[in-house]
Parts: sequence; C-alpha cells; structure tokens
Amino acid sequence: MLTKKQLDLLDFINKRIQTDGVPPSFDEMKEALDLRSKSGIHRLITALEERGFIRRLAHKARALEIVKLPESLGGAPTAATQAFQPRVIDGGGTGPRDPQGAPMHVAELPVMGQIAAGVPIEAISHASHAVAVPGQMLRHGSDHYALEVKGDSMIDAGINDGDVVVIRETDVADNGDIVVALIEGQEATLKRFRRAGGGAIALEAANPAYETRIVREDMVQVQGRLVGLIRTY
Repeated sequence: MLTKKQLDLLDFINKRIQTDGVPPSFDEMKEALDLRSKSGIHRLITALEERGFIRRLAHKARALEIVKLPESLGGAPTAATQAFQPRVIDGGGTGPRDPQGAPMHVAELPVMGQIAAGVPIEAISHASHAVAVPGQMLRHGSDHYALEVKGDSMIDAGINDGDVVVIRETDVADNGDIVVALIEGQEATLKRFRRAGGGAIALEAANPAYETRIVREDMVQVQGRLVGLIRTY
C-alpha cells in the first residue's frame, strides 16, 4: 500500500524515464514533490524499493529503474491474494437491520477519521462524527472505534474505498487478522497480519497490485482488529 507521496514520486520518476530516458535528479524530485530536504526523497525511495516498485543500480548516475507499477498508474496485477469477506452491514436507509429487515440494536461509535497507508494515527485521533453499528458486532467490555477507508489496498478482502471499518481496540493479533498497524510510530495502515518468522511481521495487502510488507516485529504496533464493516450505497 503506497502513500500519496510515494505514489506521486513513483509516477514522477516513471514519466521522466519515459520522456527523457533517465530518472530525475534528487533536486528535481524534491522540487516536484515540494519537499524541504533530500532526506525526505531518500525515505520515499527506500520505501518504494522495499515494496518492490523500484530498484537502485550500483555504480551508475541517477541509478533508479522502475520494476513495476501499481494498477492506479497502469501496472499489471500480480497473483491474487487470498480473498476474505468481512461481515458487511448496509449503512443506508434508517439504520442497520437483520436479514429479515427488522431493526437491530445499535451502538454509536466515533469515526476517528480516515485510514490509509502513510497517515499517522495521531493525525486522525479526533472523532469527526459518529456511526451506528449493530450491538452484536461489538465485544462486551472492549473499546471500539470506526475509520473511513481511503484507497484500494484491501479490495480483495471486500473492503472498498469509502467503507467504514469497525475496529476493536487491542494490541495483539493472530495470523490472518486484519488489523490497524502502526509502523515505526508514523504510518497507520489496514492490513492482514502474519508472523513471518525470525522476529518479522508480514503486513499483507488484499490487492495484487501491492506487495506484502515485511518489517521487524519491534517496528509494528497493533492498534486494533477489524470486526465489521459498514457500507453506504
């Protein structure tokens, strides 16, 4: 899952290679993305390399090449990830209803902003409004909150752009859980959690356009687990 800055940089590099035959300089990238220092470009390039979108070539000026592009930039999808369908509640109409159409007991949850790759959880930690969710979706004695999904990294798990995900607050996760993960205290992302062995955690997207991200266990903090989803038509 790419942040907007990462996607913008990848798009800029790709277009420059296609038009000029060589990648842009760091100064040109810094100016194009309106960053204050080259260190920000270094971080973005490292992130793109870790995700398998670019490769740095040794002993060559402006040593960058595009390995692949996400579908949003015209890239071809890779092998599909395992599909998983969360419980979906229709948020339209007068409120949640059971399969027979009868109103269900509901609880009000704060919507704590938007969840997308690269968005610090601290920046979305103030409730913008509330949403009604079925009471049976919530575990008694646990705290819950909601987030609006922005982006397409979890579409094969049935989670679409604009959906509202219901999250139970927890700092632990089992393999296969879809979680809100905070990476290095800066990036908040919604991903499937797996232990990769050797003290590493795999954060898997549910979209073949995005690579699995492998990070050290001490770099990841689980902030909640997906328990439901609300979709408004």
